[in-house]
Amino acid sequence: MAAMAALQLSMSSLSLSKSFLGQSLSPTLYPCQLKRWERKDCKPNSLPVLHKMHVKVGDTVKVISGRDKGKIGEITRIFKHNSTVVIKDINLKTKHMKSREEGQPGQIVKIEAPVHSSNVMLYSKEKQVASRVGHKILEDGTRVRYLLKTGEVIDSSEQWKRVVKDRTKNESSS
Repeated sequence: MAAMAALQLSMSSLSLSKSFLGQSLSPTLYPCQLKRWERKDCKPNSLPVLHKMHVKVGDTVKVISGRDKGKIGEITRIFKHNSTVVIKDINLKTKHMKSREEGQPGQIVKIEAPVHSSNVMLYSKEKQVASRVGHKILEDGTRVRYLLKTGEVIDSSEQWKRVVKDRTKNESSS
């Protein structure tokens, strides 16, 4: 026991933590860091930055660039942290699903992948033209979005109620 205490005392007298030039000999442990292109921009409180977008769920849009250029669809989902949107029946990708249970075969499923919001433009079904979006305040004080080319008002209470009703119907059927 005394020999063990003497050995510990002699080891503590040797300073192995510092090298000759004062540099640390022990390797510094850095946490695993994400690459710059994998990181999300964050605010000082570490929450992701949510970008403002010119489109909302339920808007009819036309794809203006990419593989599906010229196709028209309705927005079903929005991701604000990376400014992407999912459009119904556009940008379909093939996903190979493994079987979940014994005896059940795997399957190939088509899913809708997100498209960047800068690659879509609001579309008027009545005039069949794509247009940029503008904002104006109506006489009753409500702030609405409208199409610059046609002057057609996009935001209306009836349309928003229809979108909410469709969304609840889809969730209840799932």
